[in-house]
Amino acid sequence: MDVSLLLKIAGIGILVSALCQILSKSGKDEQAGFVTLGGIVVALVLLVGEIARLINTVRNTFGL
Repeated sequence: MDVSLLLKIAGIGILVSALCQILSKSGKDEQAGFVTLGGIVVALVLLVGEIARLINTVRNTFGL
């Protein structure tokens, strides 16, 4: 796993957190929820490639 992936996910988390705080303080709680959901989806999309690589490594290791 690459350190850049961790930094990208951390950056997404910081950005989403800041946006949610700004939206919550301005009374737009519904949009803050959508921003949180979008941040989770983006982070999961980044992780899908790593999960696929992990599954392939396990398959190759055990000869499945």
